[in-house]
Amino acid sequence: MMNVKLVRISTGEEVVTELVSEDENSITVKNALVVFTTNQGYQFSPWASVIDKENPEITVSKSYVVYMVDVEKDVVTKYNQLFGSKLELPEEKKLIL
Repeated sequence: MMNVKLVRISTGEEVVTELVSEDENSITVKNALVVFTTNQGYQFSPWASVIDKENPEITVSKSYVVYMVDVEKDVVTKYNQLFGSKLELPEEKKLIL
């Protein structure tokens, strides 16, 4: 399963990406998308638009990372549609007693 994160970069960009690895000095991500909020919801645009599509991994120094957090389920679903299995995950049903 993909480890999808929102990474805030010191330049102000919010990037939704798959976290590949992390060490004390850097993070490595792939399939990074800049997030824009619009009236219609979330919009995505490639973060590194001319990156080699065969090797989409980017290593970023942690000195440029302001924070890294989990994202909402609907964003993970949308991201998975773009880069994952292309399957839509069903909504989680709750049993009420």
